[in-house]
Amino acid sequence: MMMLTHFHAFPFFVWPFGLVFGLIGFLIFALPMMEIIHKAGYSRIWILIWFVPLVNLIFLWIFAFSRWPSQNKA
Repeated sequence: MMMLTHFHAFPFFVWPFGLVFGLIGFLIFALPMMEIIHKAGYSRIWILIWFVPLVNLIFLWIFAFSRWPSQNKA
């Protein structure tokens, strides 16, 4: 019985679809989050923290309950 555990066991046309779906997922979720983070007064580069498992959950709580720089300006 052949197990499909190696990359060469998958057809060559499968990986571009994964790349396209990953890019679409990034555009759907990351771009609006970058705008929300920017409007809150933080740098857009903070979106990279969302790609680190568990750390993103910690920073979500910190982000939600901390005082935002945009609130300090008002």
